[in-house]
Amino acid sequence: MIWCLEDDDSIREIVLYTLESTGFEGRGFPDAHAFFEALHNKEVAKPDLLLLDIMLPDQDGVSVLKQLRAQPDFGDFPVIMTTAKGSEYDKIKCLDLGADDYMVKPFGMMEMISRIKAVLRRYRGKSEETDHLLFKDLDLNLTQHKVKLDGQKINLTFKEFELLKRFLTHPNRVFTRDELLQKVWGMDYLGETRTVDAHIKTLRQKLGAYSQYIRTIRHVGYSWEEGDQ
Repeated sequence: MIWCLEDDDSIREIVLYTLESTGFEGRGFPDAHAFFEALHNKEVAKPDLLLLDIMLPDQDGVSVLKQLRAQPDFGDFPVIMTTAKGSEYDKIKCLDLGADDYMVKPFGMMEMISRIKAVLRRYRGKSEETDHLLFKDLDLNLTQHKVKLDGQKINLTFKEFELLKRFLTHPNRVFTRDELLQKVWGMDYLGETRTVDAHIKTLRQKLGAYSQYIRTIRHVGYSWEEGDQ
């Protein structure tokens, strides 16, 4: 499924027609509000790739990209930027913010399809390489939900596994307790942040010497620090 965030109705219709004519499913959005509303709807299948216009009526595409990359649970799919701007600075800015490719209008529809296929090939190849998260002698098997430390299996609960996965996926990033509670336990969970502290404590016990990498950030939360210990 390819999503197209484009405010120009004629361009959006041509893009969707081309996608469907070449074997893709497509869905279009005229503005950022409609896009994010669909993205956060649990009943809507998430996109495999987003075509993102920079010039939008309610929120520019660069800020949409920043917002996406700040919430990987929702925005970890590839993004191709589309814009009438063609300066080197604009391209570099978008790529540095996490865009996977960049097309300057007007572009041909067959060029668009070729770029979509190329980005999807790269992305799927990268995804296949991330069945395991590795840090030194710590190995998380993401498909089997198993953890090995120095070659020995350690038994983690589901929540402990999800906490460790989030830390290893985002090293050196500080997570607040409220953020961990929302991301790991879910937005509908009514528990307290002390739940996070209790699970961090048992996770540290099970990680042994590797517990040193889970750093407590006073009055804030926790982070996985991968610097020299």
